[in-house]
Amino acid sequence: MKQTGYNMYRELPGVGYEEAVERVTEALKDEGFGILTTIDVRDTLRQKLDVGFRPYVILGACNPSLAHRALTTEDSIGLVLPCNVVVAETDGGSEVAIARPRSMMDVAESDSIRPVADGAEEGLQRAIASL
Repeated sequence: MKQTGYNMYRELPGVGYEEAVERVTEALKDEGFGILTTIDVRDTLRQKLDVGFRPYVILGACNPSLAHRALTTEDSIGLVLPCNVVVAETDGGSEVAIARPRSMMDVAESDSIRPVADGAEEGLQRAIASL
C-alpha cells in the first residue's frame, strides 16, 4: 500500500475491475463500513459528455458508529462524509484509492474530531491492506 497526504493507494495486478469492486466492498464490510453511494464515473461521463472513460467507480463508504461520533462531535463534518473509495480498471488489473479520513477531517480544525478520524483511517488501512 502506498500513501500520500490525502489518500491510501493500492494496485491489484491481474484482478479484474468487477472482482476488485467486490473485494473492496467485502473488505470494507469486514471493517464495519457499508456503501451508501455508488457513482459510476464511466457511465456518467458517457451520458453527460458523450465521452469514453475506463471503468471507474466512486464508492461512498460509511461506518455508522464512526459517522455518528463524528456528527455529534462536529455537526458540519458531514461535509466530508462519507469516506470516498475509488476502484478503477488499469491496463494490468485494477487500482484502489481511499481518501484518508485524517486529511479530510483536518479541515474541521478540531482536536475533538481527531480520535474519530484515527478510528476511521485505521479501519480503512486494514481494509485496503487485506486486498
